Amino acid sequence: MYAVVRRYAEVTDPAEAGRRVNEEFVPLLRQVPGFVAYYWVDAGGGVMVSTGVFQDRSGAEESTTRAKDFVRDRLAELLPNPPQVTAGEVVAHS
Repeated sequence: MYAVVRRYAEVTDPAEAGRRVNEEFVPLLRQVPGFVAYYWVDAGGGVMVSTGVFQDRSGAEESTTRAKDFVRDRLAELLPNPPQVTAGEVVAHS
């Protein structure tokens, strides 16, 4: 399995960002081959973190492409800064 973590800082409206992600982006991710799970977390202080889990690297990479497009098209005014992205193979899980 592969995971992708994205950290967004200075989010202008966390509640609205969460609504759009839940209603619009999550359905797009569910279509990615190898999709396992996705979480969108309000860490407070204008920081939001997403975690996506996929069966393989190609699914994780596809999610990054979809996230970039979605942020550009639907969240640019809410997420003014590019995310810090960390991705890699899952080496332990429960």
